Amino acid sequence: MITKLKFEMEFPITASPHMLYQYFGSPSGLSEWFADNVNSRGEIYTFIWNGSEEQAKVLQERPDEKIKFKWLNEGDGEDKTFFEFRIEVDEITKDVSLIVTDFAEEDEVEDSKMFWENQIDELKRTIGA
Repeated sequence: MITKLKFEMEFPITASPHMLYQYFGSPSGLSEWFADNVNSRGEIYTFIWNGSEEQAKVLQERPDEKIKFKWLNEGDGEDKTFFEFRIEVDEITKDVSLIVTDFAEEDEVEDSKMFWENQIDELKRTIGA
């Protein structure tokens, strides 16, 4: 079994936590910046890119705070990988940051980070942040 490395990236975003959460806590929000189309049936989300589909299960959700997904094609519960969007607000400055947590194989970590940078740039353009 290939071991994946966990990594986190922090992106400052000029938006309220409630507004920001709408863009990753719902299929319609995710469709605006993350995938060509996103559908959900309960806790199973289907992400569509260029006609290819991937499914992920919602593992944990706290509205206006975070949502954690697990790709269904990555085996059963034995593999502890997931991807998560989490909002953090600095108590003093009230600055909002989006924390993205993901896993990648060691030789793919830099490519994965570049993917997330591009996706979050698209999110920022979408929300005007």
